[in-house]
Amino acid sequence: MKGSVLAAAAVAAAVAGGARYCYHSVFTVDKARCSDPKKPDTDPQYLAIEDDLMAQVDRAAALSWEQVQIRSHDGLMLAARYYETAPGAPVQIQCHGYRGNPIRDFCLGLPFALECGCNVLLIDERAHGKSEGKCLSFGILEREDVRDWVNYVRLRFGEQTPVILYGVSMGAATVMMTADLGLPDNVKGIIADCGYNSPKAILNEVMTACGLPRRLLYPMVRLAGRLYGGFDVESASAEASLARTDIPVLFIHGDDDRFVPCWMSRRDYEVCTARKKLVLIPGAPHAASCIVNPTMYQDAIRDFLREVGVTKEEEPHE
Repeated sequence: MKGSVLAAAAVAAAVAGGARYCYHSVFTVDKARCSDPKKPDTDPQYLAIEDDLMAQVDRAAALSWEQVQIRSHDGLMLAARYYETAPGAPVQIQCHGYRGNPIRDFCLGLPFALECGCNVLLIDERAHGKSEGKCLSFGILEREDVRDWVNYVRLRFGEQTPVILYGVSMGAATVMMTADLGLPDNVKGIIADCGYNSPKAILNEVMTACGLPRRLLYPMVRLAGRLYGGFDVESASAEASLARTDIPVLFIHGDDDRFVPCWMSRRDYEVCTARKKLVLIPGAPHAASCIVNPTMYQDAIRDFLREVGVTKEEEPHE
């Protein structure tokens, strides 16, 4: 009997230890590592566009901004940079990716939004940058944060101020998962750049790509989120939210994405019940469509903003 108890205790300790390791490996954020938007990327896919990317980062970093903060639904202090092009203009809430840097992820999207006549809230996701939080959650908790930012816009700028939710990678999945949270009518559209269809799907995809035993490891990762992060990665998904929304969605994805595969945006597009458009950027790796083909990328966003009534058709030049 004593031996059985000791064996059970040893197994429990091993499981708890494994879950703790998975928690730190998958869900925690090294803020110092994410703080530099010009940190070189060693992935060979990005070498050809590195110079263009850094030039756009410099351009975005030079823009003037105001530091703003809100208190989240669960008590965290969340931070964002507010960029204003004109008082009363529509607001884009821009959400960066997994362990990402907002300036890097929106190095083109930020200045282009201002050129389109939108003001911008470039947010630090929970546990990133100046935002509090002990971990990220692949959009599970972050989607509620996005709704908090929508409420901030309504309180500060007025309930009729048009809002666009715009995310890249995990940020894209987050804004898609926000779509069925009963958002107010001033949220006019969602731009989802290379988002995944569910936390479970992307975790399994990455494990497979890394040659890890996903059938053994995924349950441990899920347990880690529940034990140490207080969330379940299977409690929400972009697919489920998009099947229950009427908010128009623009899906953008590079067709050479080797991190979040292109089929995920295709799947999100298929299940979406709202007005929708899917734009695939030839040859673009993950989160780099805006650099590989800026004309195609910007035209898609410009057209979408007009279609949802956030910006107006340009007057012809005489």
